[in-house]
Amino acid sequence: MKKNKIKKRFQKEILEVFDGNPNQLFNYKQLAKIFDVKDDETKRKINSALVELCAQRELIEDNKGKYKRNTSKSVKRADNKSYITGIVDMTSSGKAYVASDECPEDIMIQSNNTNRALNGDKVKVYLLPKRKDRRLEGEIIEILERGKSKYVGIIQLSGKFAFLIPDNQSMPVDIFIPLENLNGAKDGQKVIAEISEWPERARNPFGKVVTILGKPGDNDVEMNSILAEYMFPLSFSKEAEIEANRYPTEIPQHEIKNRRDFRNIFTMTIDPADAKDFDDALSLLKLPNGNWEVGVHIADVSYYVTPGSVLDKEALERGTSVYLVDRTIPMLPEHLSNGVCSLKQDEEKLCFSAVFEMDENAHIYNEWYGKTVIKSNRRFAYGEVQEVIEAEKGEYVAEIMTLHNLASKLRQERYKKGSIDFDRVEVKFKLDEKGKPISVYFVQQKEANKLIEDFMLLANRKVAELIGKKKENETPKPFVYRIHDEPNPEKLQNFSEFVGKLGYKLKTASRKTVADSMNRLLHDIIGKGEENMIETLAIRTMAKAIYTTENIGHYGLAFDYYTHFTSPIRRYPDLMVHRLLDYYLKGGKAIKNVDDYEVMCKHSSDMEKKAADAERASTKYKQVEFLIDKVGQVFDGLISGVSKWGIFVELVDNKCEGMVRLKDIDDDFYYLDEDNYCVIGQRYGNTYRLGDKVKIKIKKADLSKKQLDYIILK
Repeated sequence: MKKNKIKKRFQKEILEVFDGNPNQLFNYKQLAKIFDVKDDETKRKINSALVELCAQRELIEDNKGKYKRNTSKSVKRADNKSYITGIVDMTSSGKAYVASDECPEDIMIQSNNTNRALNGDKVKVYLLPKRKDRRLEGEIIEILERGKSKYVGIIQLSGKFAFLIPDNQSMPVDIFIPLENLNGAKDGQKVIAEISEWPERARNPFGKVVTILGKPGDNDVEMNSILAEYMFPLSFSKEAEIEANRYPTEIPQHEIKNRRDFRNIFTMTIDPADAKDFDDALSLLKLPNGNWEVGVHIADVSYYVTPGSVLDKEALERGTSVYLVDRTIPMLPEHLSNGVCSLKQDEEKLCFSAVFEMDENAHIYNEWYGKTVIKSNRRFAYGEVQEVIEAEKGEYVAEIMTLHNLASKLRQERYKKGSIDFDRVEVKFKLDEKGKPISVYFVQQKEANKLIEDFMLLANRKVAELIGKKKENETPKPFVYRIHDEPNPEKLQNFSEFVGKLGYKLKTASRKTVADSMNRLLHDIIGKGEENMIETLAIRTMAKAIYTTENIGHYGLAFDYYTHFTSPIRRYPDLMVHRLLDYYLKGGKAIKNVDDYEVMCKHSSDMEKKAADAERASTKYKQVEFLIDKVGQVFDGLISGVSKWGIFVELVDNKCEGMVRLKDIDDDFYYLDEDNYCVIGQRYGNTYRLGDKVKIKIKKADLSKKQLDYIILK
């Protein structure tokens, strides 16, 4: 299985060269030169891969020994029809797109060809004959696996029956609810309903109410609705709570004796001011030889949450903690996440630590990994540490400045090697006692945040290297990695052309030039109207970071080995890493159940994406709620995007984005100029471009749809 995966990875790298040069011919010698391969054995492997990719119809042999990309490739069946399997991405109009590993582009499915498939379903698609200059289309012929069965929405009662009107815009049909399946739900209430069946001739699926959430518009109801929509449990089981509460806050003395003791060494935590769970701490000690010993101490969750326990199963199901605007939904019950495991000030805590000896330039001389006990001297908020760094005075100033200087050296070295700096501004809300937003503020990473980040990155990288780097005559040890693949060359080129039209440059000649020019670009767009769109497109251009047992490195950070070791209170993969690291440090042989770990990695990656989507949904809801009583008021804005439907505008004061619909600009008929990212009036030539400053009036704030409509003022 391992060899097969390595071969597929090798073939993927070859295909990426062809994807970046779709009309160019290559032979094995040219590819060997591109990959800087000099040995004959690897050259033979490249040639064999070319032959195999040709047999798979990924490539076409145009001249003898010379190949090019087969752009019309599809998977053929014995009946001479083309089929693929993939995941449905449904639009509000009922049209869908299917993403598949078997096809280089998403397949468009017209609404009359979806065959009752719903968003997130795994389906089998018949590919329709491709028409010239049109995107690939298909027809869903079989639903292999439903993405979800429970939906959030509002009950609409109508005489002898009811319907659930789903909140999610990508759900194209309402759910029919027989009166006997309402389970006490009343007209207008928000509920969770489960689809029970979809009869052959029925236009709508049938369902039953399983949970009544309450009155729409209530803050708790809306936040729970978002959690339920993304399939996060709203509470822990009684069994999990009982299991968590069995653990006392006091640490048994026999356990302390088995650990390296850091209780008398200066240790601190640095977190957001409103944080409740502290899963990492830093210690600092001046050594007799003049070097520094820096300890990265991580809550030892694995001591309390054991494999196969009720706590473990529920933590795996969640995969991650979720951070909505007004609350945190922890991966572990509060007794553990905010109590027993949390590295609170002046309390003895169990940790798993990575300890580094380094000089003033952050060069590492020694490293140690193992179980420890700590006692934090001070719980700092980021703002407090930032003040110390800026003023160079305050409590524990010497320790903070030393760690700041070491972190800065680590960061400089990382950027020198090609690390990309995605540093996005976070939108935060000040809420009243009922959860209603009363003001908006922004949080940007400063030196205090980066101090912690750089030491966490160091620990994550070094732990991955410790297990991942193969020693001589040693069997490779399977491990859990956080990987980030290289961007698709075609996507990168398209992005480069896009920013070029806006007056920016992105060099794509090599991995290092991409990183350097990307960092320059991200710095140059700060405060510009196009900032949000360019950042979003830059992130989409990059591959998505995921968890896996197959290491290929982390492109964005420019690390050959990387994992997540530093947050086991809130991320399940970190808990897996702690267990594996402890096992290997005790001399354990290479694990055999790699496939089980890969399944858990895939699930964790999926849940991480759902958590990010839920967090964005809660932010969007609060943005709309913040502006709902400001309808009719005028604001300054920047054009942040254009589409055939309208102009997206981000408000300067609060970063709330809404749309100016083209039909609402009544001084002309406007059309979209896609190539130049603007809309143009057909008669008078008035132009609205990406980045332009505009004055808008809020026309409508629709909480149920989380949508804002603006009108441009002349």
